[in-house]
Amino acid sequence: MIFTPTDLPGAFLIDIEPGHDERGFFARTWCAVEFARYGLKNTLDQCNVSFNKAIGTLRGMHYQLPPNEETKIVRCTAGAIYDVIVDLRRDSATYMKWVGVELTAQNRRMLYIPGGVAHGFLTLSADSEVFYQIAGVFVPAAARGLRWDDPAIGITWPGPPRVISSRDREYPNYDG
Repeated sequence: MIFTPTDLPGAFLIDIEPGHDERGFFARTWCAVEFARYGLKNTLDQCNVSFNKAIGTLRGMHYQLPPNEETKIVRCTAGAIYDVIVDLRRDSATYMKWVGVELTAQNRRMLYIPGGVAHGFLTLSADSEVFYQIAGVFVPAAARGLRWDDPAIGITWPGPPRVISSRDREYPNYDG
């Protein structure tokens, strides 16, 4: 696996290194030893999947309050998404900054999202599926979100959302 740091400390793009032969290819998507080598969490507590029927579906921006932060590895296994993370760690030099990356079934990239960072995405194609590997357990009382269009953060999305849940639509602007 190839680990490429993003502009947010502790967040990485991860590319597979496929070994090709006449059958196709084989590649690792998880290795506890390699994750530990980069100082990343190398335990998993749960895996989730979301299926999104329509292009322009927005999910996010989600995070959990301390001490229940979740660390996530996100991969698009069908279709394409524009994945966005926002640094909410007050002691970070990139506090309130965001990074957006395109994750597709074709590019097979993954995004490692450290705890304390909000996450969301916009589907770029219909029938997009997103697979999450998570360190940390979902705690409903700690679940929070911020507006996808919060002007203080200024995320530049590749298009307007067409489908968004009432919960995600009603999140407030981030008050720090």
